[in-house]
Amino acid sequence: MSKNYTTSRPLLSDEVKKAQGAKTTREPTIFSKIVDKSIPADIIYEDELCLAFRDVSPQAPVHFLVIPKSPIPGISDADVQDKELLGHLLLTAKQVSEQQNLSNGYRLVINEGPDGAQSVHHLHIHVMGGRQMNWPPG
Repeated sequence: MSKNYTTSRPLLSDEVKKAQGAKTTREPTIFSKIVDKSIPADIIYEDELCLAFRDVSPQAPVHFLVIPKSPIPGISDADVQDKELLGHLLLTAKQVSEQQNLSNGYRLVINEGPDGAQSVHHLHIHVMGGRQMNWPPG
């Protein structure tokens, strides 16, 4: 038996509202400013290609972001020349998850576009763990 999905929208979270109003621009994003250190962040990992830092509004006991230093607005903007960087981001998420003692599991999330609740147009991977994740996620 299939579920009947409707297009009506439930009450929207602040993050979803931000995503629906977000515009892709060439302006530096908050994440670009974290990369260039003009905005402080709790950085837990950094190398020449990416950095990981704790989310300022955590949705789990452990919640950090992994971002490329060279901004890609979103996953739909990635191209074949980005495949090594994308792999590096995933391996970094795995490595930092191990450092954060998430041996019992974790969730990786990439939000894309307004319906995906992407409020910052700089590709980022949310890594969340430290508790049982629910399904479906949203």
